[in-house]
Amino acid sequence: MHRKPHTHHSPEFKEQALLKARHRGTRSLLNLAGELNMSPGTLKRWVLDSGKAAEQAHGETSAALDGPAASWSPSQRLTALQESYALNGSALAGWCRERGVFEHQLAQWREDFCTPIAPASREATGAFRELQRQHDQLQRELRRKEKALAEVAALLVLQKNFQALLEGADK
Repeated sequence: MHRKPHTHHSPEFKEQALLKARHRGTRSLLNLAGELNMSPGTLKRWVLDSGKAAEQAHGETSAALDGPAASWSPSQRLTALQESYALNGSALAGWCRERGVFEHQLAQWREDFCTPIAPASREATGAFRELQRQHDQLQRELRRKEKALAEVAALLVLQKNFQALLEGADK
């Protein structure tokens, strides 16, 4: 295996490479380095160094916000919203670059968190109404059967009393 010649990369190239590395999805760093025509070791070192720099800059670990932003869990998105809330302008742009997030993603997440849950869909409402109709129908049927049972019980009591009267009259 031959080594690629040592080349100096511009800061812009490095920033773009790091952005692609953060948003690579399921692709490996090796594959991405090949696409960028650079050493996989260099790309890996850049990714590790950028993570360490972010930790030192914030005095805390940024592990909670690892991986592509599109695949972050709701708690990670909430953490991102909390961290970026007071930032604006170039400070917000720098924060977004460090974490591989776009400002429009933050805006969408903020809207998602602040929007109340939408009312039930038409299909769900229709299904609920159908279940309610069936429930009401079953309740009517149950009341009808309870009345019929009460009538039968009353008839049995009357029949028993009538037979007792007939037996008493025969004696």
